[in-house]
Amino acid sequence: MKLTPVLFTALFLAAVPLLAQKQTPPSGGQPADFDLPRRQTITLDNGLKASWVPYGNIPKVTVRIYVRTGNMHEKADEIWLSDLLAELMQEGTTTRSAQALAEEVARMGGSLSVSASPNAMIVSGSVLSEYGPALVSLMADVLMNPRLPASEIERLKTDLKRQLEVQKAEPQVQASEKFDAMMYPDQPYGRTYPTGEMIARYDLTQVRGFYDAQLGAQRTHVYISGKFDPVAVEKAIRSSFNGWRKGPEMNLIEAKPVTGKRFALIDRPGASQSTLIVGLPVIDPSKPDWIPLWITNSLLGGSFASRITTNIRENKGYTYSPNSWIYPYYHGAVWSERADVTTEHTGASLKEIMNEVNLLRSTPPSKEELAGIQNYESGVFVLRHSNPFGIVTQLASVDLYGLDDSYLTNFVKTVMAVTPQRVQQLAQQYLNPQDMTLVVVGDQSKIESQLTDYKPAAKVSGNK
Repeated sequence: MKLTPVLFTALFLAAVPLLAQKQTPPSGGQPADFDLPRRQTITLDNGLKASWVPYGNIPKVTVRIYVRTGNMHEKADEIWLSDLLAELMQEGTTTRSAQALAEEVARMGGSLSVSASPNAMIVSGSVLSEYGPALVSLMADVLMNPRLPASEIERLKTDLKRQLEVQKAEPQVQASEKFDAMMYPDQPYGRTYPTGEMIARYDLTQVRGFYDAQLGAQRTHVYISGKFDPVAVEKAIRSSFNGWRKGPEMNLIEAKPVTGKRFALIDRPGASQSTLIVGLPVIDPSKPDWIPLWITNSLLGGSFASRITTNIRENKGYTYSPNSWIYPYYHGAVWSERADVTTEHTGASLKEIMNEVNLLRSTPPSKEELAGIQNYESGVFVLRHSNPFGIVTQLASVDLYGLDDSYLTNFVKTVMAVTPQRVQQLAQQYLNPQDMTLVVVGDQSKIESQLTDYKPAAKVSGNK
């Protein structure tokens, strides 16, 4: 039957009473547990470890090699030296030029990269399943036999300096750099950005020295997931890595954030917004309270439906994208709330953030509010790790923090067992506003008078 305008209107009007009745959506079911296939792990004679987990039916395999070094082993005058090493390692091996390396990976239908992070140097690749063993061998060559060409070091240093200049122009980066330095004084975790002069001084001797001193089999773990032939992959691991030197023993640097109510104001004349970071040290993932504290954070400020976000974004309109996060390192972690707020509402934004923290410390959330957060975090966790990349990344984190695979398989159960009273207790135990450090980047002439209630112990002007 063809609907004429008159007939369509009549049908629509007839349906209005039904549409007007508010429909209650069906209640969600119990979130499903994360199902991790059993992983196989081997240790070679030189100390190198390898773990693999077959997963999925897509004909691709992901390989990530973690060498437990990186920014944590840089000296105070070597910031980003491991980043420069990572860039140079992508410039070919002693038997393959950079172009030959790129072409070989492309023929496998994939990609390869080398990067540096605070806790690891990471060689990562993904190719079609049939090339899994070949990718392992190729990545071993990149890791064990880097060319480190002197001809490319000045170009790569220029690239790093350009990245540094771009990043340091951002108020969020200025605030993060200062906050990290205050949280981790005289520690590598507090030295997040070099100077341009520092990068300019780096030479090939320093880069090779860092490689020789910090990389080796004993610090290395190969992770593989996806669709692949386990027998062929294990054979490739053994044949490719058996001859690598043991190198230095494992030496994970503990993060030791300091507690105390401290303050820093970085002047940014004419800024229409203020960048805020407020936070304090909390527990790391190796502690039993980690997952319940993660849920507490999600309810407070770590999700779009969180209280702080609802307050200063949805209700007040002070900011567009506030967020809280727990950032863990080895044996140390920091909780922080971060937001870019309008200049005239800088003080008001801080007041509302602290109000929400204090409210959670004084009154437990409702079961309904907590249930929404639990369902959200359970779903995100399962989705995030339901692919080969997510699996290998999470396995590497589990190993770094000294956990076992039950952390993954029991995550949803642990999340759903958190009670409103437990959330309140954790907020009381770990989120005391009197111990929080505050960093603000903004127009000092307009915001300093809004910050007097926070009784700064010290004031820092300029981005130093």
